[in-house]
Amino acid sequence: MPGGAALAALITAPENALVALDYDGTLAPIMPRPMDAAPAPGAVDALRALASRVGTLAIITGRPVDALLELTGLPADAGTEALANLTILGQYGLQRWEGATGDTVSPEPLPGVAAVRARLPEVLRDAPPGVTVEDKVQALVIHVRRAVDPDAALGALAPALRRLAEEHGLEAAPGKKVLELRPPHHDKGRALRELVDERSARSVLMAGDDLGDLPAFDAVEALRSTGIAGLTVCSDGPEVPPALRERADLVVDGPAGIVALLQVLAARIGA
Repeated sequence: MPGGAALAALITAPENALVALDYDGTLAPIMPRPMDAAPAPGAVDALRALASRVGTLAIITGRPVDALLELTGLPADAGTEALANLTILGQYGLQRWEGATGDTVSPEPLPGVAAVRARLPEVLRDAPPGVTVEDKVQALVIHVRRAVDPDAALGALAPALRRLAEEHGLEAAPGKKVLELRPPHHDKGRALRELVDERSARSVLMAGDDLGDLPAFDAVEALRSTGIAGLTVCSDGPEVPPALRERADLVVDGPAGIVALLQVLAARIGA
């Protein structure tokens, strides 16, 4: 398989490897409320074990850094050898946290985010019950999962939300039962490519489960053409987009499968 070379390179030359992981649906089960998405059993221990064995371990997520840190409890290990090689790129790379220091870097939100925030109550005035807004400070996410008919709710709201985003210089990015209004030109593909360049990685593993992970899969394929070995992993489940599953070199059974994969990698590298 195309990713076989990356898997071999990751195990034989881990110091030159970058392992990148999505969070929701990959390291944690999808939950009706984002605040309830705790890591899958064994996920944090697997991260600690692998972070000390590879050149770079990264979590690339649409979540704000502080929300992810609270869910995982990782700040307790900041500054230790176990997390020295862990980097968290929050909000598609807008924010950054380094396990080696525990420091977070975050830019000021775009003015368009405040303008959209002010307009959302009007746009969502007639939204069905169960539609909620998650304020990420740098972006705003409209969740429809708890509506009676999530797909119908999103279909009805999406045109107005897309227009609102465009009016204020943002983009409307779809996901699992969500539409995220966020700064343009920031996606997981860009975040992954920049981290690969920064760390001079020679092999890359990217694991994800949603439409937002497709740009990162694109980046892995592009990196292969430059001589960097790449492996794409799908964390499978009932809501995984078929396109992501079809593009993956390896498909595993949801977050539990991702944890098992990380444990095997850590064991093989540490052997």
